[in-house]
Amino acid sequence: MSHLILQSPSLSATHVEQIAALVSASGVQELGPTAVRLLEADDAETAAVAAQCERYGIDYAFLPKIDLLREMRILAMDMDSTLVSIECIDEIADAVGRKPQVAAITEAAMRGEIKDFAESLRRRVALLEGVPESALLEVYEQRLSLNPGAERLVATAQKHGLKVLLVSGGFTFFTERLRERLNLDAAHSNVLEIVDGKLTGRVLGDIVDAAGKAAHLKALAETLGAGPEQIIAVGDGANDLQMMSHARYSVAYRAKPVVREQAAFALNVSPLDAILNWFRLSF
Repeated sequence: MSHLILQSPSLSATHVEQIAALVSASGVQELGPTAVRLLEADDAETAAVAAQCERYGIDYAFLPKIDLLREMRILAMDMDSTLVSIECIDEIADAVGRKPQVAAITEAAMRGEIKDFAESLRRRVALLEGVPESALLEVYEQRLSLNPGAERLVATAQKHGLKVLLVSGGFTFFTERLRERLNLDAAHSNVLEIVDGKLTGRVLGDIVDAAGKAAHLKALAETLGAGPEQIIAVGDGANDLQMMSHARYSVAYRAKPVVREQAAFALNVSPLDAILNWFRLSF
C-alpha cells in the first residue's frame, strides 16, 4: 500500500473519486485546490492509474511513505526548459536568424537522438559566431522567465535546509544571473568565448554534458554525505538522465519521452512546486 498524490491545475472531484475507487483508497486528503493525497492506495494498479491520469491530464506519484522535506539534502535542477521556460541557445540564435538550425539540433539532443551532447553543443555554438554579447542580455531580460512554481520550490527547499544546485548544458551568462537572483548554492554550466564584444562560436574549457552534470551532483552529495534517498533531481532532456539516476526523487518536468520513461516521477501539467506536495513540510 502507498500514498497516491494526484495533481492538476484543473483537478476534478469526479476524476479523483474514480481513481480512488480504482486503487481502493481508504481516504482522500485535500492538499489544496489542485492536489489530493489518496491514503492506502493499491500500487498494484499503477498501470491503470497511469492510463487514467494520462486521459484526464493529471500528474500522479505513488509514495510508500511521505518523507519530511527537511530530511532531503539536495535539490538539483537543469536550467533550460526546466528552471526557465526557454532554451537559451535557441533564443540567442534567433538574434542572427539561425534559430531553426540551432533548435533542430537542440531538440534532437534533448530527445536523445544525438548521443554526443558535447559535439551537438559545439555545432550549435559554432552557428552563434558573430552574435553580439548584447544579444545575451536581451535574451535574459526579454525572453527568459522562470517556469511556474520555480521560485516557491527553490525558496521552500532552502528554508528546509536543502542545498540547491543548478547544472546546465547552457551558459554561465545565464546560470550566474539565476544563481544570484534565486540565491542558489551552486551553478555549473558552459563558458562562451567572447572577443571584442562578439561570440567567437567557441566554448571555453570542459563542456558540462550529461556526465558533467552527474559529476557535479555526485561531488556535492559526497561533500554533504547525502544518499540518493535524500536527493531531488529535476530535468527535461536526455542529458539530464545521468544526473537524475543519482536521485530517488528523479523528476521529469515537461520532459521528452525518453526522460519520462526513466524518471521516477513526472510533472506533465503541474508547476514545479507541485514537488512539495510529495513531502511533509512541518518541522
